[in-house]
Amino acid sequence: MLNLTQKERMLLEDQKSHEQMCIDNYSDYAQRAKCSELKQLFNGYVTKEQQHLDSINQILSGTVPNVSGGQQQQQNQTQTQTFTPANTYDPQDALLCKDALMAEKYISGAYNTTIFECCDANVRQVLNHIQKEEQEHGEGIFNYMRSKGIYNPK
Repeated sequence: MLNLTQKERMLLEDQKSHEQMCIDNYSDYAQRAKCSELKQLFNGYVTKEQQHLDSINQILSGTVPNVSGGQQQQQNQTQTQTFTPANTYDPQDALLCKDALMAEKYISGAYNTTIFECCDANVRQVLNHIQKEEQEHGEGIFNYMRSKGIYNPK
């Protein structure tokens, strides 16, 4: 049974609210997106964010969840998805992508702080796993944006 410090509990509660926000936002974005590829991307992230929320809830209840390689393999398959290139895009889709990417940047950084404040190595490992998946979500959104001409890094 984990014995979390007050600071760990506070930071994990923050992460819990971030994960719930991601679930709510990605669900909404999937419904609002015009592009079927973007809908699929957002729907996939809803599932992953729910897994993250479940893991945080387990930690808060005093147990360390098992982070399996099967979940990571499934995520990697999503990330290698190729998008149909286009030079035109729906402005609403572009706005959804920009908002989602901004949120993923923030949440990944928040995980960084939480990881550094955790005493238990197993908890840090779970949080590192979640943070890596959050970064992969950002990469997926970035790749979609780039393929559609929404974002062109120079």
